[in-house]
Amino acid sequence: MALEFPPIKDVLKLDTSLKIDNFPEMWYQIFLWFLFSSFLVHALAATVALWSLRRHKVGRFYPVLIMAMGVIGPITGGIITSAVIAGLFKTTNIEMYPLWAFVCGWGQTVVVVFISFSRMLATL
Repeated sequence: MALEFPPIKDVLKLDTSLKIDNFPEMWYQIFLWFLFSSFLVHALAATVALWSLRRHKVGRFYPVLIMAMGVIGPITGGIITSAVIAGLFKTTNIEMYPLWAFVCGWGQTVVVVFISFSRMLATL
C-alpha cells in the first residue's frame, strides 16, 4: 500500500468541501503550505536584500543564503513541526479542512518570522 498524496494544484485550490482524515495527507498539506509561505517570505526578503546590497562587493551574494534558508528551514524543521500538528489533529479526532492546513502552514511561518526578528533585536 503506497501513499498517494494529492497533486500540488489540488492543495492550492483550498477546496472547503474536502475533509482530510488521514495523517499523511494532513502532514503533506500543512508542510506544503509552510514550504510555500516560507519561500514567499524569504523571496521577498532576498529581493529587498539584493536591492539594498547590489553595490556591495560581498553583500550582493547574501540573498542566495536567504533563499537557501527559505527552503532548508522548512525541509528540516518544517517536516517535524508539520507532523506534530497533523498528529495533534489526528489524535484528537478533529477533522481537518484544507483551509486549516493553510492556516497552520502560514502560522508556522509567522512564528518563525517572529522568532527571527526577536532574536535579531536582542543582538542590537
